Amino acid sequence: MKESINRKRYPSDLTDAQWDLLAPFIPPPSPNATQEVIPRREIVNGIVYVLRTGCSWRQMPHDLPNGKTVLHYFRCWQRDGTWEKAMHALRRQVRGSMGREEERKPPVSSTANPARPVQSQASDVAMMAGKKILGRKRHILVDTQGFLLAVKVLAANIADVTGARLLLEGLTQCFTRLSHLFADHGYDGEPFEHWLKEHLGWEIEIVPHQEREAQTDWMLVNGQPVQIRNPKGGFQVQRKRWIVERTFGWLIRFRRLARDDEGLPSSSEAFIQVASIRLLLTRLAPSRY
Repeated sequence: MKESINRKRYPSDLTDAQWDLLAPFIPPPSPNATQEVIPRREIVNGIVYVLRTGCSWRQMPHDLPNGKTVLHYFRCWQRDGTWEKAMHALRRQVRGSMGREEERKPPVSSTANPARPVQSQASDVAMMAGKKILGRKRHILVDTQGFLLAVKVLAANIADVTGARLLLEGLTQCFTRLSHLFADHGYDGEPFEHWLKEHLGWEIEIVPHQEREAQTDWMLVNGQPVQIRNPKGGFQVQRKRWIVERTFGWLIRFRRLARDDEGLPSSSEAFIQVASIRLLLTRLAPSRY
C-alpha cells in the first residue's frame, strides 16, 4: 500500500502508517486510464495541505499535484461518500483501540459562532438574527469522546432545531445503537422532542445551565482599590456541552475551517470530514509533527 514520495515532506503529509490505514478507503485509479496516474497518496497530501494551511487551490506547491486536479478528486470523493465512509471506519478503529463500545450516547450541538464566508458567490448564506453575522452554521453530531458522527452546514438564519432535524434525518440506519442525545437549550421544546421520538425513537436530554455564584472583584478608582460584586461570576464548564465545544476547537485548528471560504455548503462539510479523518489518523498512528 505504500507509495514512495520523492520530495521533501511537509508537516501535513501522511506518514506511511497513516496512509496504510486510509488507503483501503480511497478509490483506486481506473484501469482504463490513458494518462499518467497520479499517486493517490499525493492527492490526499495535497488536500490535507490545503486544509491545514488554508491556502487556495491555485497556491498549491509545485511539488504537489496541480491544484485543479486535487480539487477534482476532492469533489469526486465527496460526492461518492469516500470521506464519510473513511471517517466512520477510522472512528470505530479509534474507539476499539480505547476499549470503547460502539456509539451509544452522543451529544448534539450547533456552533453559536458561524463562520463568515469571504466569497461573494457563496450559496446558502444568511444573516444570523441574534448576533447580526452574515454566514453559515455548522451543526455537528459527536459521540461521548468528541469524535464526529455527522455534520450539516446551513445558512445562519436557520434555527438550531430545524438544523438538527436536517442533520439527524436518516441517521437511524447508520447508527442503530443510538438512543439518547445530550443537547443545549437551543434544542429545547416539546415539538422537537416529539419529532425525535416519533421519527428516530431517540430521547433527548437538555443539559441545564449551572448557576453561577457571585464573585467579588477589585478595581482601581482614583488610584484606590475598591471592592465590587460581580453577579455573573466566571466561566463554568457545562456538563456534556464541553465535549462538543472541544470538537469545534479541534476543527478550527485547521486554517481552512477557521473561516468558511467554501462556495458550497457540501464542500465545507467535506473539509470537516477530512479534518476529522486527519485527527483520527493521528490518534491511530501518531507522527513526529
